[in-house]
Formats: sequence, structure tokens, C-alpha cells
Amino acid sequence: MVVGIVSTGVYIPETKMTAAEIAERANLPVDVVKQKMGITEKPIPGEHDHTVAMGIWAAREAMRKGQIEPKEIDVIIYIGEEHKEYPLWTAAIKMQEEIGAYHAWAFDVALRCGTTIMAIKVAKSLMVADPSIRTVLLAGDRNGDFIDYENERTRFMFNLGAGGAAMILRRDHMENIILETELITDGSFSEDVVVPVGGTKRPLTTEDLDNGLYRLDVLDPVGMKTRLEQKSMQNFLQVIRGSLQKSGYTEKEIDYLAILHMKRSAHDYVLRELGLTDDQSIYLHEFGHIGQMDQILSLELAQSAGKLKDGDLAVLVSAGIGYAWGAVTVKWENVRRNNGWN
Repeated sequence: MVVGIVSTGVYIPETKMTAAEIAERANLPVDVVKQKMGITEKPIPGEHDHTVAMGIWAAREAMRKGQIEPKEIDVIIYIGEEHKEYPLWTAAIKMQEEIGAYHAWAFDVALRCGTTIMAIKVAKSLMVADPSIRTVLLAGDRNGDFIDYENERTRFMFNLGAGGAAMILRRDHMENIILETELITDGSFSEDVVVPVGGTKRPLTTEDLDNGLYRLDVLDPVGMKTRLEQKSMQNFLQVIRGSLQKSGYTEKEIDYLAILHMKRSAHDYVLRELGLTDDQSIYLHEFGHIGQMDQILSLELAQSAGKLKDGDLAVLVSAGIGYAWGAVTVKWENVRRNNGWN
């Protein structure tokens, strides 16, 4: 059975935060933000750019581009952040209502910035297991609401931006074929990056709000840094190579790498290790890290720039705090046309 990408959609807020503004708030030299962190600017939410709202706008764009009617959608998977318009809220059901997908059922998933890769695997698995599921919409996102620019322990997250993204997958769609996925999760990092208050362990108090403790923090910065240095880049490469191997390919056959935004040196390292050039990826310095949206955004930018062509092999790769790493291989082609089928 074949599952292909019908279309994607992206929503980027008009409001931007520049490298100079990040530097001023974080008390950093602007060159550090631009060169080391790799951010020239990033989108941040405007007044109406709520989490699920941006996902809905991106979903509508994907439906428009793919000429998909609401009644054709069988399942909606929300792939955005847990922080949204309301707490304890199933966002996918709101999306279902807003786009008019009344024949669908809907649910939310979360793997931090690894959510899109995981959700692609889940969507394909659903279609394999249930013949009645033919079209699946993935949509959501927004990031950056819990960043304290004065907390140097969270400096690696200063690139978090805002936006929405969507992807429509369909059974027996003979274009842009989803091949195999590789995922790694490592629980030794599970409590390294958390919002320390507001949960059952420490309910939120007025004092916590006054002290700004409702934002993301790193509880063991030295230990986390040491463990990540030992595992992170290795796991990036492992999921890429694992996805390719299971799909019947090698890294020498990659034409395009849709990779999340991270510091420039790490981005360059991954490309070098895979034998790729700068032209075979896009560094998202004008967007920062819009979490689980980065891979969809990268695909759209690559198509616009002519970097992703019919017949190319693309790999989408992500990582998320927790920690999780994931990659999926996509054959970017029209199978019917390229094989002379009607």
C-alpha cells in the first residue's frame, strides 16, 4: 500500500523579532545571535495568532492547494503544542469543526518538536490498519511562549518562533511517497527541560507567577549538556540512516534534507557527515525554530527555490526535548507519470 503527500500548507505571522531584539533582551552580542545561534529574525505571534488558529489557517491552505474537500478528510491529527487557546482541550476536534470535516474523527498527539515525524508514521499506520481511512490531515503548531530571554540555561531555545503548518496524506496517492520512519526516544533526558510549576507536583501559585517560574527551565544544565554531546548528533545521523536503510536507500542518494533549525555549527556538521552540500538543504535563519513545523516549512521553501524536484529523495529529520529524534524518507515524484502509467 502506498501513502503519499497530497499537499502542505504554512502560515507565518507578520510580526517578527530580529536578532538585535533577541540580543538586547538576552544581553548578548548581536553577532552571537546571528552567527552562533543562526537567527537573523523569527516570527512571533500577533494578537490573533493563537496556536490552533494558526494550524487551522495552514490546514485551509493545504486543502486549497491539494483541492481537498472537507468531507474527504477521514482523520485529523493535531500536531501542535500543548500550550494552546485553552488547557485540557482536544485541539483536533476544534480543527474538525472549523474546516467543516464532519465525516472525520480527530485526536491530538505530542512529541515536542518531533511530533510531525511521529504523526506521519501514525497516520500511515492508521491507513495500513484500517481500509476505511483514506485521507489524513496533520495540522497545528506554535512555539516560543515559555522562553525567558534572561535565563541563560535556556539559551538553546531562544530560536523558538511561531507559525502554523499542515500536511495532507492520502492512501494510494502516487506522488511524494512516504517511505519508512525511524524514531529514537531517550528517557534519561525526560525531566531536563520542563516548566517546573503548574503541574501536579507543584501547582501554580501567585508567587510562582511573580517569579516567572511558569517558563521553561533546564533543571540539570551541566548534566544535560554532557549527555547531549555524547548522543545528540549521533542520534540525528542514526535516525536518518535508519529511515533510509529501511526504505532501501543510502545517504549517498539523498537529494534534499528537510532539517529543523538549530545552531549553525550543528546544521553544518550533519550535512558534512552525510556528504551533503549547502544547496541540498535550507538553513532557516529567517524563521528560527518553529518546532514541529520546520520540516513542512523546509519542504515548501525547497519547492519554491527549485531544490526539490520530481524524482528526488528527501529526508525529513527532527529532534525534540524529552529527548526524541526522528526521520522519514520521502520519494518526491509522480510514480504514475514516471512509470508510464495512466
